[in-house]
Amino acid sequence: MSETLPDSNVQTEAGTDAAPPVSDYDALMARLKESPHDPESWKRLIDVAETGGDILQIREAYDALLKQYPNTASAQTAYIKHFLDNPSSFAPNEAEELLNKFLKPSPSVELWKFYLDYVRRMNVGTGNRETVRKAFDFALNHIGQDRDSGSIWAEYIQFLNSAETSNTWEAQQKMDALRKVYHRAVQTPLDNVEQLWTQFEAFEMGLNKITAKKYMSDLSPAHMQARTVLRQLTIHLQGLGGTNTSGIFLPALPTFSSQERQLIGRWKAYLKWEEGNPLEIEDKDRSIFTSRVEKVYRKAVIRMRYYPEIWFMAYSWTVSIGKNDDAMALLKAGLEANPESFALTYAYAEMLERAELKKDQRDFSEVHSLYERFFGVLRVKLARLTEAAAPSKPAADDAPVDEANKDENKEDNNTTVEAVPATAAPPGLYSNAWINYMRFARRAQGHKAGRDAFAKARKDGFTGWEVYEAAAMTEYRCNLEDGRMVATRIFETGMKKFGTDVHFVLAHLSFLLTINDENNARALFERVAGTFPPQEAKPIWERWSRSQYQYDDLEAVLELERRMAEVYPNDAPIKRFAQRHTYHSIDAIADNDLGFAKTRKLSAVNTGTFNQSPSVPPPNGVNPLVAANANANGVTNPNTNKRPLPPTDRKQTDYKRPRPDERDRDRRRYTPPPQSPAWERDRDVKPPLRRDPPPREKDEKPAGLPTVLNWFVTQLPPREAFDGPVFNTDNLMDTLKNAVIPSSSNRARSPPPPPRPVGRPPPDYGPYQGPQSGPPRGVGRRY
Repeated sequence: MSETLPDSNVQTEAGTDAAPPVSDYDALMARLKESPHDPESWKRLIDVAETGGDILQIREAYDALLKQYPNTASAQTAYIKHFLDNPSSFAPNEAEELLNKFLKPSPSVELWKFYLDYVRRMNVGTGNRETVRKAFDFALNHIGQDRDSGSIWAEYIQFLNSAETSNTWEAQQKMDALRKVYHRAVQTPLDNVEQLWTQFEAFEMGLNKITAKKYMSDLSPAHMQARTVLRQLTIHLQGLGGTNTSGIFLPALPTFSSQERQLIGRWKAYLKWEEGNPLEIEDKDRSIFTSRVEKVYRKAVIRMRYYPEIWFMAYSWTVSIGKNDDAMALLKAGLEANPESFALTYAYAEMLERAELKKDQRDFSEVHSLYERFFGVLRVKLARLTEAAAPSKPAADDAPVDEANKDENKEDNNTTVEAVPATAAPPGLYSNAWINYMRFARRAQGHKAGRDAFAKARKDGFTGWEVYEAAAMTEYRCNLEDGRMVATRIFETGMKKFGTDVHFVLAHLSFLLTINDENNARALFERVAGTFPPQEAKPIWERWSRSQYQYDDLEAVLELERRMAEVYPNDAPIKRFAQRHTYHSIDAIADNDLGFAKTRKLSAVNTGTFNQSPSVPPPNGVNPLVAANANANGVTNPNTNKRPLPPTDRKQTDYKRPRPDERDRDRRRYTPPPQSPAWERDRDVKPPLRRDPPPREKDEKPAGLPTVLNWFVTQLPPREAFDGPVFNTDNLMDTLKNAVIPSSSNRARSPPPPPRPVGRPPPDYGPYQGPQSGPPRGVGRRY
C-alpha cells in the first residue's frame, strides 16, 4: 500500500497542475480572431464582458468590436456610458476622449444626441449657457440636414427661448438668434418640419404681424420644397434599415440573395436621388449640399459595410466634386472592410498611380505593395477553396507526377505557392488580378517592368492560362521588334502547363491563325484535337474549320468535313454546309432557305422585341434548323401540325418606331460581335422567359380567338411602339365613376329634325362605317 501512495500523490499533483478551463470570454475572443465576421458572436462577447463587470475586459471587447465595425453609433454610445453611468468606472475624462474620437466622422444623430445630453449634463447653470449653445451649433452644423435631427432643432429652439433677458439689446439678440434657427430649420426636410413652421409662424405673429407676413411669404417656397422632399425622402428610406433602437446593429457578410439585391437597389436609388440635389440648393450654398450628400454616403457605408459597390459609389461621387484626398481615404477604409474587393483595389491602385505620375520622382512602391497584399488575401482564399475541393490528399509517394508541368516547375524553382491540382483549376479572378498588375507595371514603368510582373506571375502556382495569353498578346502588340517571336514562345511555354485546357489551346490556335502561321496552327490542331473528348474539343474544331472554309481549297475543306462528320455524326449535313458559306454573322442559308429571318420577325412582333440581334432565337424555343435536323434523323417535328398564318402584304416592321429615350440610346451604343454561327447561337441561347398563364379549372375550356383574329393580333405592334398622347387612366376612371348620367325617364326629348325643303333628296352619308377609332376632334389628337 505504501508503495502505491507516491504514485497516487503524483497523479493528484498532476491533476492540480492541469490547465484551468478557458473562460467564455477568452473562447469568444479566440473564435472572433479566426472568424471576425460573426455579428452574433460579437454581441455575445459584449454581453459576457458586461456581465463580468471587469472594466478591462469591457474596454478590450468594445475596442475590438469597433475596430471591426467602425462608426457603429450604438456600440460607441454603450461604450461611453460605462464611464459615465457606472459609479465603479466613472471617468469623465476618458468619456470625453472617446467622444472626441467618435464624433466628427460619425453621421449618427443618435451619437450626437448623446453628446448634447452630456454637454448639458456637465454644464448646468446660467453661466454655462454659451457652452451649451456652441455645442448645439456644432452638432447641427454636422447633422442638421438629417431627417431625424428634427428633435435636436426643437430642443435648440426651446433652449434659446428659455433664455432670460434684462434689457432691450438682449431681447433683440434672443429674437435674432431664434429667427436665424427657425429660418434654417423650416427649409430642411426634417421629420417635424410642419410643427416647426407652425411654431415659427406663431413666433413671428407674436412679434409683428406686418413683418411676419413678409418673412412667411419669403420662406414659403423653400418650406414647401422641404415638405415635398420630406415625402420623397420618407419613401426612399423605407426598407433601408433605419436606426436600430433594440441593441447594437452589426452588418453581416452579404449572400446576395434576392432580398439583399433589392436592398442594394434601394440604396443605390436613394443615393442617386440625393446626388440629384432634390432640395435645389443653389451654387452659393454648395457646401450645404456637399455636406448633406457626404453624410448620406457615410451612413450608407456603415450600414452596407460589406458591399463594395456602395463604397465605390461614395468614392466616385467624392472624386467628382474634386476631393481626391477624401476619395483615397474612402477607398482605404473600404479595403479594410472588403480586402477581397477587386473594384476597390483597382480604384485605389489607379489613384495611387495618378498621384505618383504628378511627381517629378515617381515611386510606385505603394502600388506594388497594394497588389502584393491583394495577392496574399486571394491566395489564402484559394488555398481554402482548394483544400475544400480536395479534402483527401494522396501521400507524397503515391502522388501522380504531372509530366507536362515537370519542366515548368523546374524552370520556376522559386515557386512560393504549391501548384493547384488539375482537378481544381484556379479561378480566373486571380488571373485577372495578375493581368491588371502587369498592365500597371508596363503602363507606369515600362515594358521591362511588365515582363518582371509576368515573371512573378509564372512563379505563382495559382495563376491561370489567361495570364500567359495576356502576356503574349501584350508582347505582340507593344513589342515592335520581336513581339511575334516572344509571344509565340510564351504560348509554347504555356502549353506545357495548360495543354489540357481547351480554352488556352483555343487561344493559342486563334493567335497562330491571326499572325498567319498556318503551319504551326495546323500542327497544333492535329496535335490536340484528338486529346479532348468530342464535346470539349468542338470549339477547337469550329475555330479551325472557319479558317479552312475561308482560305483553303475545296478538296481540303471536304476532307475536313468528312472528319467532322465522323466525330460529330448527329450534326445535320446542311449545318456544316451553311457554316462553310457563312461570313461573320451573315448566314444566308439559315436566314433565307431555313426561314430563320421570317421566324425572328414573327417572334419579335409577338414579344415586342424589335431590335433583336439576328443571333437571338425565336422566343417559343422552336429552331427551324433543329427541327430540320430532327426530321433528317427520323424525328417528327411537333410543330408541323400548326395552322399557317394567313398571307399578308403588310411588312412585319411596317409600324411607327417608338421614340428613343436615353436608355434606349445607351443600350444601342454597343452591340457585341457574334461569337459563333447562327445555328449554334440559336441552339445554345435560351429563349426569353415568358410568364406562364394562371392555372385553369378542370372544367374550364381554354379561351381563344378565331384564327383570323389571332393572326391579326400578331400583326399589331406592341404597346411600346405607341407614341401618341397618354391619358391618366386613374383620373379618367374617377371622372367616369363620378359622372352624373341622367336616366331615360327624365331625359329631355330630342327636338325633331328640321323639315327638308320640298323636292330635295335626303343626304347620302354612305354605308354605315361603325364607330370611328381615335378620339374626337380636339381631345387628345394632334394636328
